[in-house]
Amino acid sequence: MTPPRVVLVTRRFWPLVGGAEIMAARLAGGLHAKGAATTILTARWQPDWPAEIEHHGVRVIRLANPQTRVWGTWCYMRAVGRWLRSHRSSFDLVYVSMLKHDAYAAVAAAQRGGFPIVLRAEGAGLTGDCHWQLEANFGLSIKRRCQKAQAFVAPSPAIEHELIVAGYARSRIHYIPNGVAIPEPRDEADRAAARADLAEADASLAIGNQAPLVVYTGRLHAMKGLEYVVRAWPSVLKRLPEARLWLVGDGPYRTQLNELIGNLGLWGFVYLAGPFDDVEEFLRAADVFVLPSLEEGMSLAVLEAMAIGLPVVASDIPANQAIVEDHVSGRLVPPRDSDRLAATIVELIENRELADALAQEARRQASQRFSLDKLVDRHLELFQRLLDH
Repeated sequence: MTPPRVVLVTRRFWPLVGGAEIMAARLAGGLHAKGAATTILTARWQPDWPAEIEHHGVRVIRLANPQTRVWGTWCYMRAVGRWLRSHRSSFDLVYVSMLKHDAYAAVAAAQRGGFPIVLRAEGAGLTGDCHWQLEANFGLSIKRRCQKAQAFVAPSPAIEHELIVAGYARSRIHYIPNGVAIPEPRDEADRAAARADLAEADASLAIGNQAPLVVYTGRLHAMKGLEYVVRAWPSVLKRLPEARLWLVGDGPYRTQLNELIGNLGLWGFVYLAGPFDDVEEFLRAADVFVLPSLEEGMSLAVLEAMAIGLPVVASDIPANQAIVEDHVSGRLVPPRDSDRLAATIVELIENRELADALAQEARRQASQRFSLDKLVDRHLELFQRLLDH
């Protein structure tokens, strides 16, 4: 069976970094590795960016994207539709990340060009695609057009439920959870080496091997609930005076977090590390991973932490419940509860036997349920069914 030729459309892509962008890159790379010729169609966010590059063996085409809010979006949508129509003979199927403007343009091109199209919904709740379609200008028109796609991918049960409630055909919705590569397990020597490497790269990341370290990786956004783990830190320090919290990433909430850290006198204890393409060294250096989100689609960051064998403390919300089994593969705490966050973090740092047991089970579940291989295989199976139909 010849692997399909796939065009993956995502308006944001490397070097822009976020969960959706990382997932698109990994899916494209995985498809490419299994013989499916894959092209990424994205926006050219800076005029000095080359119009075409190769990213880990995958061809990336950057289309016009003027930096004006309405005009830029319209130009990009036209460019997506025009490219798909003019290159119809070079692909078999189109896969779009997000049910937004890209999807509208791609579905329109698919209706004219007669090729199957798959839309992947991103995010849940107030930050999800279904809510965006209710609130955005022309959102309902975009929704009606999106509903004509041949298939929809929901990366979490919460997103699957939102699609059904929004009126998307249940029979065309496919639950395919995110997947991550399963790295070598870490040990104490690995942890020490990672800390040494980070300290060498940035003096602000210098930390002794005995100091407890809690890490978050992802966007700095209000809905990530980071305020609550920062507010938890004074309580953590009462029990663990050397404990450090590193928030790895960037986003619109950075200024507010900076102010909160200063107001609570936490300079030197809580550090905003900035964005990194690869966060594996941070995970290897850490003792606990924390995700205090108020809403999630399906957290790639949690899966990465589980895969490397790191105990996870996450908020008790539907998306996290689908990944983390409380007291089995991690700990779930009520959202917005700084006291419970602090107590649970302290418990896992003080009780290494418990932390190690949770981490081992988390790694086992990540390997069995959320591997990158499974993600790619499930997509290839879906693509083949659509092409055989």
